[in-house]
Amino acid sequence: MNALDLDHIRAEFPALAGCTVFLDNAGGSQVLKRVADRVHEYLLNHSVQLGASYAQSQNAGEKVLAARRAVAELVNAAHDDEVVMGGATTSLMFMLTQALRTGLQPGDEIIVTDTDHEANIGGWMRLREAGAVVKVWHIDRDSLALELSDLDALLTPRTKWLAMTWASNILGTVNPVAEVARRVHASGGRVCVDAVAYAPHRLVDVQASGADVVVFSFYKVFGPHYAVMWGRRELLLSLPSLNHYFIGPEVIPYKLQPGNVNYELSFGCAGIRDYLVDTGAALGATGTPRQRMQAAFDAFEAHENALAERLLGWLRGRPGVRIIGRPAATDERRVPTISFTVAGHVPEAIVRHVDTHGIGIRWGDFYARRLIETLGLPNGVVRVSMAHYNTPGEIDRLIHALEEATA
Repeated sequence: MNALDLDHIRAEFPALAGCTVFLDNAGGSQVLKRVADRVHEYLLNHSVQLGASYAQSQNAGEKVLAARRAVAELVNAAHDDEVVMGGATTSLMFMLTQALRTGLQPGDEIIVTDTDHEANIGGWMRLREAGAVVKVWHIDRDSLALELSDLDALLTPRTKWLAMTWASNILGTVNPVAEVARRVHASGGRVCVDAVAYAPHRLVDVQASGADVVVFSFYKVFGPHYAVMWGRRELLLSLPSLNHYFIGPEVIPYKLQPGNVNYELSFGCAGIRDYLVDTGAALGATGTPRQRMQAAFDAFEAHENALAERLLGWLRGRPGVRIIGRPAATDERRVPTISFTVAGHVPEAIVRHVDTHGIGIRWGDFYARRLIETLGLPNGVVRVSMAHYNTPGEIDRLIHALEEATA
C-alpha cells in the first residue's frame, strides 16, 4: 500500500493553501473543494422543488436520492432510508428523543455518560419530564475511562436506552461501542452513539458498531454544516412522525425530516464519499468502494498517530503538563484530539499566544461541560485536534509556539 501523498491530499482543500495552520479540526474541519463544487453546481443548475412531474424536478430528485445512497454507503447502512439528515447533530438528537418520548413509561431507565458532548445528554435528560429515570455512567477519574464494570452495575431489565460517545471530543478516547451494545442489548435496551469525534478518523460502520442509532456532523468530516443520523429500519418505523399530520409513520426518513432535507447540502455531502473512495484507490486499494474507503482511513490513522505522538511526546516531557486522556498514540484506542493543562498557565492565555503564530487551536469545555466539571477543570483545557491533512511541520510550529506560551 502506498503512503499518503500529502501534497495531493492538501490540494483537495483550498483553505490549506493559505498561511493558517488549522489544528481545531474537532471543532470543524476544512471543506473539500469537490464538496463545495457540488453545492455550487446544485444551486445554479438544479434548484427546484422536488416531487413535481416535470423533468427538471425529477432530475433534481434523483440527485438528492443518489446523495442519500452515497451517505448510506459511507456509514454502511443496510437500507438508504435508514439515513436521516438534518442541520446538526444536536438538532437530530433532539428530534430523536422527542420522537421517543411518547413511547416511554414512568420508571423506564436511560443511561447517559458524563464524558459526552451535551448533544447526546441534554435531550435524554429532558425525558425525565415524561417519567424516565436517567442514570449517569461516570468516568473513572483514575483511568479516565468508562469502565464496563460500572456499566454492568447500572443495567437493569428497565433499561431502555444508553447514550454514549464513540470517541470523546476532549479525551480522544475511542470507546468499545460494540461491546457496550452487546451488554445493553442483553438487558433489553437500545444504544445511541454520538460519532462526531470518531467519524473524521475512522470509517463508520453502523452495522459493526452494534448500535441502534449513530449520529455525526458532516462539517467535522470535510463537508458542509450538516449532519446525519442512522437508525435501524425497524426502530425508525416504530417512531411517530414529527412531520405534517399527513406524513405517516411509515414514511421514512421523511417523517423525521420536517421541511425535508437541505437539497444542495445533501448533494454536496456525497463528495465526501467520492473523496474517500478516490483516496483509497490512489493508495493502491482495489475492491468495493467500502474497501477503498477503509484503505483511506487506515492511512489517515497511521499518519494521524504519528502527528499525535509528535505532540504527545513533547507534552510528556514538559514540566507541569497534564494530558487529559491517554498519554500516547500507539494503538487504535485514541484519535488525535489532544487536551491538556499546564500548571501556572491559564488555558486561554496559552491559546491566545498561539493565535499570534497563525495557528488555530482552542480552549474551553467544548460542550462536554459535565466532563470538565467532573475532572475539576474550571478553566477548561487547551485542545489541539488534528486531521489527516495536517503535516509534521505544522506540529513543529505548534510546539515552538507552545514552548513560548508556557515558558
